[in-house]
Amino acid sequence: MKKMVRLIVFLVTIVIFLTAGVPTANIVSAAVEEPDTNNKLILGTSAEFAPYEFHKTIDGKDQIVGFDIEIAKEIASDMGAELVIEDMGFDSLLSALQSGRVDLVISGLTPTDERRRSIDFSDNYYKSKQVIVVRAKDQDKYSTMKDLENEKIGAQKGSIQEEIGLTIPGAQLTSLDRIPDLMMQLETNRVNAVILEDTVAVGYLDSDTVLSGAVPEDSEAQAAIGIRKGNDTLLTTVNETLARLTQDGDIERMVKEASLLAADKQVEGNIFSIFWKYRSYYAMGVGYTLLLSALGVIFGFIIGLFIALMRMNDIRIVKFIGTTYVEILRGTPMLVQLMIIHYGLALTLGINLSPLQSGMITLSINSSAYLAEIFRAGIQGVDRGQMEAARSLGMNRGATMRHIILPQAFKSILPAIGNEFITIIKESSIVSVIGMAELMYQAQIIKNITYKGLSPFIIAAAIYFIMTFTLSKLLGIVERKWSASDKR
Repeated sequence: MKKMVRLIVFLVTIVIFLTAGVPTANIVSAAVEEPDTNNKLILGTSAEFAPYEFHKTIDGKDQIVGFDIEIAKEIASDMGAELVIEDMGFDSLLSALQSGRVDLVISGLTPTDERRRSIDFSDNYYKSKQVIVVRAKDQDKYSTMKDLENEKIGAQKGSIQEEIGLTIPGAQLTSLDRIPDLMMQLETNRVNAVILEDTVAVGYLDSDTVLSGAVPEDSEAQAAIGIRKGNDTLLTTVNETLARLTQDGDIERMVKEASLLAADKQVEGNIFSIFWKYRSYYAMGVGYTLLLSALGVIFGFIIGLFIALMRMNDIRIVKFIGTTYVEILRGTPMLVQLMIIHYGLALTLGINLSPLQSGMITLSINSSAYLAEIFRAGIQGVDRGQMEAARSLGMNRGATMRHIILPQAFKSILPAIGNEFITIIKESSIVSVIGMAELMYQAQIIKNITYKGLSPFIIAAAIYFIMTFTLSKLLGIVERKWSASDKR
């Protein structure tokens, strides 16, 4: 037992040193001329909205580009600040802005009256129109808005396009966070039309998908920059930069350049060539997935054991706290827990955790609730006579638990603990929704770059299988070794 405690302490120490210098993987810095290193402008965006903002492989490196990003660079330059980009789901942008995680949001954001109640907007900097994208074979079938009534329609969650979809009589609306996912829904016949901005739709048009003749009412929409309420100084600076860029014709130039860059689709031939070309993306994703899983395993193990002992304590209040902890965490979805930790703590307590920290905490506490029950079952499975015999020899309760009960309990529950560790590796993919660059997040990026809807995820699934299969075999070796020691 002492060896196990020492090993856990050693691993915790190593993890602390390893993660002390690890930057949040979803943050990309864009240098501006002679920035003040202590002055950072944090931009929140959803980088799958070409040509506004999107991922692109340039000089062998993944970069977030687009005319929104160029505007943000100009704002940061005028402020003498370093631009830091946080890529996240579109539906999370306003929460990130309100909680203070980002300073401003630029993501083709339409300044609606509802949004103005929660955030401030800059002056408008771009005008677009809403269009309907359909399958090429259905172009004549959906030529008017009336043809779309009672049909399955896709739109981005939390967007102006979603509001348009809700006004179509009888429409069965599918709202997803990412546009590539919506286009996959269209290609696989799960929806019959997708509402997009005209500038964005261009990047998804090919021989299979075309623009419908249907035109939504009030199809014109303005784009503006979202800023947290009360930040009047930043709002003034942003408006001054936008006025300069508009007057000089720079925004129009940025739009053209970004559109040409987005039109250069990096489509690969097959799944093997995709994996080989973007192997560095997958390698980074595997690294962060393993890091998150290791942190979740270590701290989940420690917390779970502590909670299990609380649940078995004779003091009622201690037992009640342990039971409440387990029931709440097992009875609520991990995604909800992640959102509360990542955004809720920032909104209520002003605690801004990085995606890595939020992911680690969520995985640890969620796993600890299940591990606590596993530990409790293992401890209760040890014959009570063991405790009584040890106490009769003069050992106190704590020493008996450490040296007699827990070692036997761990051997019996090792398979269950192994299954929980494997589950943590797979469930770490949830952290991608807050922009943590683990394996699933990287697969999303590759999908956006290559316009391949399925291949990047098949590769990710194969990598997950390799990781979990390897861990399963390693745990099997440990289990056999422990079993062999019992037979001697």
